[in-house]
Amino acid sequence: MKPIYRYFVQPQLDIRTKTVFGYELLIKQLTSEGWRLPESFTDIDSQTMSKLLVATTKILGLKVQYCSVNVSREQLMDTTVAKAIIQSQTQLYPAKLVVELTEENGPCKYPDTSLIPYLRSFIEHGMQISLDDVGTGINDFRSIQEFLPLASEIKFALQNFRTGIKDPKIQQKLHFWHAISREYGQRLILEGIEDEDDAELSSSFNIYLRQGYYYGKPQLLRLPGDPVDMGA
Repeated sequence: MKPIYRYFVQPQLDIRTKTVFGYELLIKQLTSEGWRLPESFTDIDSQTMSKLLVATTKILGLKVQYCSVNVSREQLMDTTVAKAIIQSQTQLYPAKLVVELTEENGPCKYPDTSLIPYLRSFIEHGMQISLDDVGTGINDFRSIQEFLPLASEIKFALQNFRTGIKDPKIQQKLHFWHAISREYGQRLILEGIEDEDDAELSSSFNIYLRQGYYYGKPQLLRLPGDPVDMGA
């Protein structure tokens, strides 16, 4: 039996206007325990992901300004996935499809220079590039420096730090990436806002674009023909 995947959508808010300006698409797999994140995103068949992305963006068209989808380096180099991403942008227009470049490791290693032409191609087709999880893992400034001029958005994920936004070291990182976003003219989205304390501290940094359970959990986006008992 083929695995069943669907996208869940999580709202991204501009707290100045108290409006949803975008959605992030998070792919999940239906298991006997319910919907779960796949063990490896690169293991998802490219045809399956492509069809799902096209079907999902067809529903979301005209609802928001931006619609973000996570793409690994492996998927970025896959022609089938690339075509689906371009088709999805056509369906979403005038909204922008934002390609979030993740750091998930695949079986092949691709140097940064080999990815740049693919990212430029997406930009030429009207899309934007987002750099996910800046300041954590391998996504330090030096590692992503070549991508920064191409990116319209960077995302800082509080959930990647156990100590949270109250930690002075995390606040120092946040100040740094806020300065980088201003230097490059990018949106900075602060994700992982879990409660009111996180929200209040975020306001003290003048970061207004946010994402997290405090503002809304990912919700299953059903496709036409989906059975009612698929869960959520």
